[in-house]
Amino acid sequence: MCLVCLGIDPGLARVGYGAVMKSGAELRAMNYGCIETTPAMSFTERLLKIYTDLQEQIGVCAPDFVSVERLFFGRNTTTAEYVYQARGVIMLLAAQNNLPVFEPAPNHIKLSLCGNGRADKHTVQETIREVLSLDEIPRPDDTADALAAAVAGLSHYEGG
Repeated sequence: MCLVCLGIDPGLARVGYGAVMKSGAELRAMNYGCIETTPAMSFTERLLKIYTDLQEQIGVCAPDFVSVERLFFGRNTTTAEYVYQARGVIMLLAAQNNLPVFEPAPNHIKLSLCGNGRADKHTVQETIREVLSLDEIPRPDDTADALAAAVAGLSHYEGG
């Protein structure tokens, strides 16, 4: 049985995405990249771009579910507010496509992928490159993070 997860690293300026297929014990990256918006766009235009570009990816990879990394912010509440609104658009998109959502915390993703919930960014990136047999580390970081979210989702998926 094949299972496809669309991993998403939410943001406003950059949203990483990565579709990973699991067939038996084999994991394969199907498609991945980064949706970028600019401050020159209005806030609503940025949200619309995230929505339409992710909808296109859902059409391309036909995921069984999505894995959206949970967000943690320290003190910058203004940034958090915008990113949470972008995350809301992502959750709406999942609901509209009847896709179950897995929401791993960053330390959960690191633990699932690297065996260490405190792994550094480079370790996560190198591990995702190895696990998915990629020639190089996916760039930008948001893309590698999205692929890591997908792999973590696949390792914990219970069927909805």
